[in-house]
Amino acid sequence: MLSQPAEDQVYFPPELVPVVSHPIVRDAAPGTVHRVLVERLFHYLHFTTELESVAVLPVTVDISRGRDDLDLGAAMREDAFKISTDETWHAQFSHDLMNQVSAETGIPLRTVEPTFLRRLEDVRALMEPELRGAQSLAFCIVSETLISAILADLPQDRRLPAAVRDLIRDHAEDEGRHHAYFRSVLKYFWHSLSPDQRRLLGPWLPELVTIFLEPDYPAAARSLLAAGLTTAQTEAVLAESYPAETVRASIADASRTTVRYFAEIGALDDPATLDAFHARGLTDGLAL
Repeated sequence: MLSQPAEDQVYFPPELVPVVSHPIVRDAAPGTVHRVLVERLFHYLHFTTELESVAVLPVTVDISRGRDDLDLGAAMREDAFKISTDETWHAQFSHDLMNQVSAETGIPLRTVEPTFLRRLEDVRALMEPELRGAQSLAFCIVSETLISAILADLPQDRRLPAAVRDLIRDHAEDEGRHHAYFRSVLKYFWHSLSPDQRRLLGPWLPELVTIFLEPDYPAAARSLLAAGLTTAQTEAVLAESYPAETVRASIADASRTTVRYFAEIGALDDPATLDAFHARGLTDGLAL
């Protein structure tokens, strides 16, 4: 057992899953909300496994081996080795917990590639040749400076099974250190780029932030369909649960610290880059 079930136990905070508050979902067959929340936990854990394995580990391994153009000292490269160990463990324990939750709940585990991976590939294909190689480190910096804030409140939510809280607590503690590390790496990275590379990469940064923070709509749709909703019901629930302006404001709020880091290194001094951040609403409420 993951934990002794409590009367108010949930597998993911319902406040973070807007679709479960929709009348169509709440009025659906008994167990629908429970299933959608379990599926949301599956998605969170699979997202973590894929993020660490595909987007973070290749970068930290390259840094630890000196396979980059960054002027980092031996201590920072050693820290990258330690982060690689952390991230491998995050991927493994997230994968293991998915299987435990599936076995305990009886809900089949269906792992489909998170949407962010396809979107990253699309961005890589569209980026200028001069940025080849830079996009991976840029997204790693974005994700590692954003994820610690996402994890901050979950370990205190005692409605979650103890094993889920413990996993997220351990993950959050590690990611707090990784956040500080990649904030430092950002300065070395940005100044290793040529002026032309900075000018080309800057306008892509808001897209990388959005890719990481925007809800995975296909994943949400799959969980609703698996819970028994029709296609029409699913489309209505998604449209009404994720209004564009609400999503835009949520992304802006979650990304404030990372956007401030880009401003501090001078990335937003470029007019085209600043316009791109404005267009995404990522500078709303920030004093730049």
